[in-house]
Amino acid sequence: MTAFGLRAAVGSDSRFLTDMVVEAANWNPSASRQRVSVLADPEYTRYIAGWQRPSDAGVVAEDTEGMPVGACWFRLFPTNAPGHGFVAVGVPELILGVSPIWRAQGAGRALLREVVSMARTAGHARLTLSVERGNHAVDLYRSEGFVTVATPGSRETMVKNLR
Repeated sequence: MTAFGLRAAVGSDSRFLTDMVVEAANWNPSASRQRVSVLADPEYTRYIAGWQRPSDAGVVAEDTEGMPVGACWFRLFPTNAPGHGFVAVGVPELILGVSPIWRAQGAGRALLREVVSMARTAGHARLTLSVERGNHAVDLYRSEGFVTVATPGSRETMVKNLR
């Protein structure tokens, strides 16, 4: 496994989080979307717009030279502007993105586990996410205790109980 470290995401990470939203949207190389297309879509920009709001929290993985290679974060959404994985007000939705060359090296799992810990420490009872069917990340989520609670369209909404 290649070495990486984790640190808390901060306000100045917004550009990198934007990169990771694009990576998450483009998990399937055969259905890749141009960056400008992803960032023009409010379905994706809602995960990064105004980062870092008071209820936002996350973590960034960095290589041994301090270059960011992945990120996982959560935020809360209102009922009138829900994220893909919205289940209820007060249940944060997480987003996870890892640079392609860092996938399958443990960074995603480490990021996910740290964000789950952060959400638990912040007092949240559940954490939710949305993943497109066919994305291999669903195996990671299941192995970390996330359970599918809905299957809208081509996506799975998954929830992990934190208590």
